[in-house]
Amino acid sequence: MAVGTVPDIQDLPRRYGGRVTTFVVLSCITAGMGGVIFGYDIGVSGGVTSMDGFLSKFFPEVYRRMKGTSVSNYCKFDSELLTAFTSSLYIAGLLTTFLASSVTARCGRRPSMVIAGSAILAGSAIGGTAVNVSMVILGRVLLGVGLGFGNQVHIIS
Repeated sequence: MAVGTVPDIQDLPRRYGGRVTTFVVLSCITAGMGGVIFGYDIGVSGGVTSMDGFLSKFFPEVYRRMKGTSVSNYCKFDSELLTAFTSSLYIAGLLTTFLASSVTARCGRRPSMVIAGSAILAGSAIGGTAVNVSMVILGRVLLGVGLGFGNQVHIIS
């Protein structure tokens, strides 16, 4: 069994003053915004996928199954297309982060942030005006591209 000792804290040299500066506060807020963005999307997409109007327009087979009496609560949303709708944002964000790092290294942070904002704007516009499932998924993919670029740019700063 290994035995060790713990050094006395007063014997350690003090390297950090422990001050809370404006930079520290802004860094914490910026880091927390990534979690807020993804958490907000999880809440919104979870709420939207249980709305009758959304399901009846874009996922009618899921809506019919959900309204049926023989479906358990466990499998009423059993649809690969609905899963693609939900996960398209996260997959696009993950894959885009790898591309965004090379774009940011080559072109700088500002162009990457412009790409992120443009993709989020385009994804919101397409998602808001969607008339079929393909448009809804394309809007989510563009939102994922924007989030991937935006999160990667904030990580590098």
